[in-house]
Amino acid sequence: MTLIRKRRLTDQQTRRIEAQQTRRIDEEDKGELREGLIIVHYGRQLLVQQIDGDHDSEQADAPETLKKTIWRCHARTNLPVLVTGDRVRFQVEDHAELGVITALHPRTSLLTRPDRYHKVKPVAANVDLIVVVFAALPVPSPLLIDRYLVACQQAEIQALLVLGKADLLTEEDGLRTLLAEYNTLGYDTLTVETDGDLSELIAQITDKTVVFVGQSGVGKSSLINALIPDANLKVNIISENSALGQHTTTTTTLLPLPHGGALIDSPGIREFGVWHLTVDAIRNGFVEMYPYYGMCRFRNCLHKNEPGCALIAAAAEGKVLPRRLACLNRLEDEAREADKT
Repeated sequence: MTLIRKRRLTDQQTRRIEAQQTRRIDEEDKGELREGLIIVHYGRQLLVQQIDGDHDSEQADAPETLKKTIWRCHARTNLPVLVTGDRVRFQVEDHAELGVITALHPRTSLLTRPDRYHKVKPVAANVDLIVVVFAALPVPSPLLIDRYLVACQQAEIQALLVLGKADLLTEEDGLRTLLAEYNTLGYDTLTVETDGDLSELIAQITDKTVVFVGQSGVGKSSLINALIPDANLKVNIISENSALGQHTTTTTTLLPLPHGGALIDSPGIREFGVWHLTVDAIRNGFVEMYPYYGMCRFRNCLHKNEPGCALIAAAAEGKVLPRRLACLNRLEDEAREADKT
């Protein structure tokens, strides 16, 4: 199979495209242009939720196509890859069933993941919070949690660690201690019980765009269904609006939260890989180790068994968790190995 690679844009071309976007966004004559939020991505077509309120002021005898609030759209070819969560400007004709996205508003964040072809793929935009869920069963992997946190740091998105099924915990499993360790590192944490009170979690996510991640079986779906009781119904309604329901289970979908904000659900971002990150990016994901970087005897120290390693000394003195240092070593090794391929 022959892979067709996209032509890389020069800096001048990139600047010209950005200037075009700015001009479109700043147009005084908005006319048919509307503000929207991408709520589902279906390959070449996207579902856009109209958010500028124009539909509320339409004449009662306006064409039915102009009374819709969810539009099936395609994007102009000179736009970057658009994803769920993007704020856009789009255009519709009086009797058109398909809109055209003409401009992309600046993003506050962009969540990406590596795909099976070893390329980095954008998945969701303007995410405010990533909720990392783990529980007693299946047995949580601190390494996986650390991967999530590295990915959050790289994307500059706040993380919230949620220990679910807290009513099933025992003193022997040590998960409360694990949660306390992350809290000491400065991460926001909380516990929730099966079928328990979710008011604290609701307070943390209200008015934010959030993504839930975690191992299969930790209770992400149960939490989502508790937060959005008709989540499955809403996905089906979106599917009917798009006439593309056969793709529902594999798409990234944005659902409004009852108390304000939105939840982005996607099979593609429930698991993170960080092999595509540089060693420096991985090191930035271990916030407690910042004071020790550059303090080793050797500039090219790998922080494994080299003499005079500041991180090894910090771990021995209890200033850095040994398991976190071991995780750093493993992720760095993965990054170096990926760099060779």
